[in-house]
Amino acid sequence: MNIPAHTNSLEAYWLPFTANRHFKKAPRLLARAEGMYYWNHRGEQLIDGCAGLFTSALGHCRPEIAAAVADQLGILDFSPPFQFANPLAFELAAMVAEITPEGLNHVFFTGGGSESVETAMKIALAWHRVRGQSQRQRFVGRERAYHGVNFGGVSIGGMVKNRESYGIGLPGVAHMRHTWLDENRFLPGQGPAGAELAEDLQRIVDLHGADQIAACFVEPIAGSTGVLVPPQGYLQRLREICDAHGILLVFDEVICGFGRTGAAFGAQSFGVTPDIITMAKALTNGAVPMGAVAVKDEIYDAVTGAVPEGGIELFHGYTYSAHPAACAAGIATQRIYREERTFEGAAALAPRFLDRVFALRDLDAVTDIRGYGLLAGIDLAPAQEAGRPKPGARGYAVLQAAYEAGLVVRVTMDTVILAPALVAEDAHLDEIVDKLRRVIAAS
Repeated sequence: MNIPAHTNSLEAYWLPFTANRHFKKAPRLLARAEGMYYWNHRGEQLIDGCAGLFTSALGHCRPEIAAAVADQLGILDFSPPFQFANPLAFELAAMVAEITPEGLNHVFFTGGGSESVETAMKIALAWHRVRGQSQRQRFVGRERAYHGVNFGGVSIGGMVKNRESYGIGLPGVAHMRHTWLDENRFLPGQGPAGAELAEDLQRIVDLHGADQIAACFVEPIAGSTGVLVPPQGYLQRLREICDAHGILLVFDEVICGFGRTGAAFGAQSFGVTPDIITMAKALTNGAVPMGAVAVKDEIYDAVTGAVPEGGIELFHGYTYSAHPAACAAGIATQRIYREERTFEGAAALAPRFLDRVFALRDLDAVTDIRGYGLLAGIDLAPAQEAGRPKPGARGYAVLQAAYEAGLVVRVTMDTVILAPALVAEDAHLDEIVDKLRRVIAAS
C-alpha cells in the first residue's frame, strides 16, 4: 500500500541531527508502524532495529496505549501543572516509584530526557543549598557522554560535535575519561579492565575540593556514543567516592531505563543505587513525549521541608509536566510491562540477541562490538579517501543502505547501534542481524 506524503515540498521542515540537504534529495520517510516494523511512504516494510529511538520497548502502535491516549484526550486534554494537578500524574508517579531502586520514591515529570537532566541538575543544587552547602556548584560529567541537548546537559556531556558550536557552556564542569578500552574489545557485558577509571572522580575532588562538587552524572551504559558498557567495579567505585565526599550520584537512564538492561533500570542490573535517576523514552513507549526524575526520599524531604507551609519549594517546572495524555500513555505502558513481565522477557532474550550480534565480528569492517542486555554497538573501520580516514562516512553509508535493505538502525559516526524492542522474537533478531550483515559486508 502506497501512503501519500501529503506534500510536494520538504523544505519547510528543519530536521534535527540530520544532514538536511542530503536527506531532502533522497528522503527516508517512515509513514506507518506496527509491532516490530515500519512502512515507508512507498509502502515498503522495514524492521525496526532500534525500537524507534530507544523509545518503543513494546513495539509500535500498541492498541492499549493508543486507546488510553485517545480516551484521555476526550476527558481532559490539558491541565495546568503549576498549583494544580490531574489525578493521572499521581497514579503514574506511584507506578514509576514501584520499580525504581529502593528509596527513590518521589518523581518529577518533564517533557523528555533533556529536560530531565536539567531538572536533576537544579534539584542537586537546591538540595545542597537547603543543607547549607550552596558553594557546591560544580558538576562532573564524562567524555563521550550524552545528556541531552539543553545547555546543562551539553555542558556535562562529552560528545564533541554536540558541544563545539555552542560556546563554552556552563562554567565549573569537569569531565572524567570515557570507559572504552582496547583490552575489552569484542567482550560482551562488562569488561574486566577499567575499574580504575573511576579514580578520575577522586582526582577531580582533589583538584577542586569535595565541598565544591554538587553531583556526578553518568549513563550506566553510555548509549548514544556507541554503547560503552561500564567495566566491572567501575560504577561501584563511583558510588564509594560520591559517598565519601557528599556528592550526589546521578544515573541518566533515558536509554537504559524500563527494561533495556534486563531489569527496570540499569541501576538494578549493575547493583548500584544512585541518588537521582533521569528517564524518558520508554516511559510512555514513545507514544507521547514525557520524561521524569526520580529522587531519594531524603532529597525530596529536605527541599520541600525547607520553606514555610504554603511556600513553593522548587521554582522549576514545564508547561507540559505531567500532561494528561502523556500520563495516560505512561500508565498504559507501565501496566503492560507489569502484566506481560516485559523486563523478565528482555532478560531472557538478551543472551540470544548478543550471540547474534557478536557473530558479526568475522566481518572485515568490524573493529569492535560491545553489548549488554538488548543494547549493542558495532564499530566499523572508517572509510578511506585519498589514503586518509574519513570518519563517519562509512556509518552514514551503512545507515542509508540499511534503509534500502529494509532495516532501520541508529548510527553515531562509524558505530551502528542496535536496540530492538523488548518484545522482539528470535525471528526478528535474525532478520535484523542478517540484514545488517549484508549491508556491512557490502560497505
